[in-house]
Amino acid sequence: MTAAAKKIFSYFIKATILVLASLFIYNKFLGKNDSLKQFKELISVINRNEVIYTISGVVLLMIINWFLESLKWQYLAKKLTGISIWVAIEAVFCGLTWAIFTPNRIGEYGGRVMFLPNRKRIHGVFAMAVGAFAQNVITNVVGVTASLWFIYYFLNINTWLYAALLGLSALFLGLFLVFYFNIKWLVFLLDKIRFLKKYHRFFEIMGRYNLTELMVVIGYSLARFIVFSFQYYLIIHLLLPNIPFLEMMLTVFVFLFIQSAMPSLDLLDIGVRSFTAMHLFLYITNQQIAIIAAVSCIWLINLIIPAVIGSVFVFKMRFFDRTV
Repeated sequence: MTAAAKKIFSYFIKATILVLASLFIYNKFLGKNDSLKQFKELISVINRNEVIYTISGVVLLMIINWFLESLKWQYLAKKLTGISIWVAIEAVFCGLTWAIFTPNRIGEYGGRVMFLPNRKRIHGVFAMAVGAFAQNVITNVVGVTASLWFIYYFLNINTWLYAALLGLSALFLGLFLVFYFNIKWLVFLLDKIRFLKKYHRFFEIMGRYNLTELMVVIGYSLARFIVFSFQYYLIIHLLLPNIPFLEMMLTVFVFLFIQSAMPSLDLLDIGVRSFTAMHLFLYITNQQIAIIAAVSCIWLINLIIPAVIGSVFVFKMRFFDRTV
């Protein structure tokens, strides 16, 4: 492919990404969205200053959340190449633009690694996988623990069955933690698969992270989890101030755990989130519309606004000419 053809093809891909993202955002934000309209109706009866302060706080936490993810990405990428924090921010937000129209947000990987040198991009996918693994460790540890509380207080299952669940949960979480802190075992297992062994040079990067580095990555992941959990608290407390803090947060943890385990497409994700949250929170409140509206608001602030911001960086991606 000639240089001119590569340039044209590169612009075509970037334009396609922007069109797809724009159509999705228009459909979900500017188009018909009953949940967001319900949120507007609910806050119309709340003190205006309280609404402004709460929404401003949630937006600020969104910025902190993705800044922490940028720091984590910069830290993970240093095994491949040195990138500035600004480049890491561009990569993270650009990845979010890709993510909104791809299944299970897989486009986030492609959008982010395009800010790495050509020869490091596939390696970057596996470096990013380490960060995703760390985030899943936090979500699973907190989510499973909260789920055990939820089952005990609300589902009234047989004592022996609950004891079995406790044992299985402890085993699951133990294996999950051991496997994360010994992630080099995954490299070993992949090497045992004959057709994958030839790609060792790409996935072996996962084994380069030592215990201290894995602790740093999981620290960033824990900080992010705290930030976006607190976002849910702020919005739900704004709409339903009478829900006890502990019950609210433990139910939020269960919701985040279930949400992380479900396959999704952001084109349909808000419906899945709303359905899940609505049925979970029925155990502590009958205000279903408020819960759906709260989840919709978080979805808008945490995913759609960053995707709009990320579209600014799409044309900074280089598909063929990052050779450093």
